[in-house]
Formats: sequence, structure tokens, C-alpha cells
Amino acid sequence: MASGRCRQWVGRLGLIGMLAACSAQPLAIDPATRVAVPAGWSASEAAGAGAAMTDEAALSSWWLRFDDPQLAALVAEALNANTRVLGAVAALRQAEALRDVAAAALWPTLDASASTQRPNTGGHNVQAGVDGNWVIDIFGARRAAIDAGASVARASAASLGDIRVQIAAEVALNYILLRTAEARSAIAAGNLLSQQETLQITRWRQQAGLVTVLETDQAQAAVEQNRAQLPLLQTSIVQTRHALAVLGGQPPEALPAAVAAQAVARVPQARDGLRLRIPAETLRQRADVRAAEYQVAAALARVGQARAQRWPSFSIGGSLGVGTAAGGAIGTGSAVLASLLASVTLPLFDGGARRAQVRVQQAALAQAEQVYRAAVLGALQQVEDARVALHGDRLRLDSLQRASIAAADAAGLARQRYRSGLIDFQSVLETQRTQFATEDGVASARADLGRDQVQLFKALGGGWSDDPGVPSP
Repeated sequence: MASGRCRQWVGRLGLIGMLAACSAQPLAIDPATRVAVPAGWSASEAAGAGAAMTDEAALSSWWLRFDDPQLAALVAEALNANTRVLGAVAALRQAEALRDVAAAALWPTLDASASTQRPNTGGHNVQAGVDGNWVIDIFGARRAAIDAGASVARASAASLGDIRVQIAAEVALNYILLRTAEARSAIAAGNLLSQQETLQITRWRQQAGLVTVLETDQAQAAVEQNRAQLPLLQTSIVQTRHALAVLGGQPPEALPAAVAAQAVARVPQARDGLRLRIPAETLRQRADVRAAEYQVAAALARVGQARAQRWPSFSIGGSLGVGTAAGGAIGTGSAVLASLLASVTLPLFDGGARRAQVRVQQAALAQAEQVYRAAVLGALQQVEDARVALHGDRLRLDSLQRASIAAADAAGLARQRYRSGLIDFQSVLETQRTQFATEDGVASARADLGRDQVQLFKALGGGWSDDPGVPSP
């Protein structure tokens, strides 16, 4: 008889749950928070040509387009051993565990207990039992908690991807800085040798009475000024090596043995011949935009959870116990006790706490929506800025390369004429300064161009992929 009444209660509660699910009002994101994504980029296609790619799998490993094995090795090591990456992995595991905790709340709970007692009359009293309880999720509060936990886990995974993007870009930028400092150091050393040769010629001409000590002092000053640049560049080289080592999860002094200096200093640049993705596809590729989107979904689920908690809650509880009298054994003369209870809890008065909790979650949703809008707008700006910078630095590099060739020819011709006594020392000094400035400018422009490429790859979301078919770096 008791079991029949139990089935009737379960059937009634299940019917109530079905009706509540059918009458639930879906929640939606406020249309005012949506961003009008442009159909294309504002700058011309030529401005970004050679700087992005349409293949998502290739974009996830964009650093390979620099054709530098050491750069590829440094990025791979950082993505596996960087402290921020490992911390994000731990955060993802925590979010997944919390999601599983929320999912477990949908299931009944069972607890077993056992006790024994020895009375003064001798023997033992043994009792064993099982208690169960099931809170039926009629209005979807617990399902909303699961949805929130799942969205947070997805957001955590996307945040991990965003950190991978940032770390890959930081490694590439520091590597470009390292190679730039080495290239500038080589240029400074070459110009120092040239100025030392000019100084020696000036001394010979002074000994011959063709120039005064003034020209010799000027040549000596030019040599020392150039020599003073070398310690600064060497300091930058060492500090950048330290930064690369720490990015790879190593002590600062661990990198010099791993990254050998190049015989001919070369500032890495990415291969050309690739096209930009449209803005909508770029936003879907951006890990930070994806994480902000998942956070909106989590906030939306929490609003639903807060609303559902204002409604009654239903639960079914029961217990089954077995006990023996003193000196008996379970199964012989045992007493079986069973109980079943269905309960309803209806919130009557809480001072407005539940209603206020709904407003709290609605405000949190509004904040998450604005964070999402900011992420979208920031992503669009970063791509546009990187494309403009890339186009400008390409033009600047072309002009500086032509200027460097002309300055080198002028400096060589000036030295020849100075040996022959056809021009004064001021002309030689000026052409040498121009040569050094233009050569150093070419190295800096190449570095800026490489940095622009890295920034554009980063702005496009390169460095991660949420496609299960594409392995993570």
C-alpha cells in the first residue's frame, strides 16, 4: 500500500515538472549589447596582404611562417612549460570539476550507516540502514546551475587558449627583439671598424701635416661614440635572453645555451602570400571573444537559476533499516524498518532576498554583456591597427633600404676622396654618421615589421584552436 502511494506521488511530481518545463520562459541576451560587425576591413586588402591566413589550422601555428627553427622551438617550449599556461590548465580542471559537482546534484543521494551496542545483559544490538533523498528539479534551478558550470568551463578553456595566444606572441616579440639587438650590434661593430680605419688615416695625415689635431680629435670622438653603443646593445641581448628563458618556464640563465647566436644576424619576418579572414570569422577565432561569450551564457544561466529558486522545491526521502536484538544475528529475528517521505518547501517570506538575488544576477549579466562588447570592439580595433601599422612599416622599410644603399656608397666614396685629399674630414664624418643611422634604421624597421606581423597574428586569434580535430601546440 505504501509503495502504491509512493508511485502516485512520483507520478504527480513528474507531471508538475513537465508542466513547469513547458511553461518556462526562455532568457535572451539584450539586443542593445550586440555589436554590428562590419562585412569587411576598412583598410585596403593590400595593407594587410601577406600578414594573415584563411586556414584555421595554419593560423594556430603561425610562428612556423617565420621559417626560424629556434623560434618554433621556443614557442613550443613556452606553450608547454610557461607558468601562466600551467596555471590556466589548473583553472580549467577546477572549472570542469565544479561543473561535475553541479551535475551530480540532479541525482539522488544515498547514505549508509551501521552501529552496534553492547548492553549490560550481554550480546550485541546491531543496526544497519540506508537513507536516501532526491530533490526533484521541477523548475530547473539545478539544471540552470549545470548550464552555468558548463559555460564557465568552456570560458575557462577559451581563456586557456587566450593565454596561449598571448604567450606565443610574447615569445615571438622577444625573439624578434633579440635578433634585432644582435643585428644592430653587428652593424655598430662594422661601423666601428670603418671609423677606426678613418681615425688611422687621419692620424697619418696629421703626421704628414695635411690636417690638424682638430680632425684627429673629431675622428677619435666618433669612434668612442660608436663604441659606447655596443654595451647597451649587449645588455639588451642578455636581458632578452633572460625574458625568453622565463617565458619558457626556465631560470633566466638557462637560455644562452639553448639559443645560439646566428652567424649572420637576421631579423625574422613571416612569409607573404596570405589573405585576411572576414571580421566575423576573425571574431569567432579570437579566444578572448569566445571566453567573454561563454561568460555571458553562464550569467544568463545564473539568472534562470535565481528565478527558479523563488518557486517551491520538491523532494522525496526515505530510509531502510535492519536491526537485531541483543545476541541475535542479522537475518534471524531481525526487525526491518522502512519509511518514505515526500515534501514540498514553499518560500513564503524572506524579506525580498530571493527577488534581490535575481536582480544581482541580472546586473552580473549586464556586466558580462558589456565585457563581451568590449572584447569584440577591442578585437576589431587591434586588427585594424595592426594592418595600418604593417602597411606603414612596409613603406618605411622600402625607403630606408634605398637610403641605406645610397649612404653606404656615399661613405665609401668619401673615404676614397679623403685619402686622396680631395675633401675635408667633415664630409667623411657626416657620411659615416648617415651610413650608420640608415643601416640601424633598416634593422629597426625590419624589427617593427616583424612585430606588426606578430601583432596581427595575435589580433586574428592565432595560436590556439578549439577544433577537436586540430591538435593543440
